[in-house]
Amino acid sequence: MELYAPILVLGLLAAGFAIFSVGIAPFTGPKRWNRAKLDAYECGIEPTRQPVGGGRFPLKYMITAMLFIVFDIEIIFLYPWAVAFDQLGVFGLVEMVLFILTVLVAYTYVWRRKGLDWD
Repeated sequence: MELYAPILVLGLLAAGFAIFSVGIAPFTGPKRWNRAKLDAYECGIEPTRQPVGGGRFPLKYMITAMLFIVFDIEIIFLYPWAVAFDQLGVFGLVEMVLFILTVLVAYTYVWRRKGLDWD
């Protein structure tokens, strides 16, 4: 249990800080509201009315999000492999090359289909 004590203390400290920050914010923040402050901020662009139901959402945003998730998961799998590289030997190297090639094929497919173009 003593090995997990620092992790537990850090978790309790982070949770305490988060609860304290959320709890103290209403008492310390400014209370002067005006119309400009209550409007939605859209990168300096004046907000426009949206159709009922929100309208259609561009598919490119979702594809980009999925690509981000795929490459993020790739990094998650590469980190433990890099840490245990010596213990895995040639088998680990071959498996990781196959994994990277699989992701590279998917990336090339998306690139050739112009899934990364924003025009």
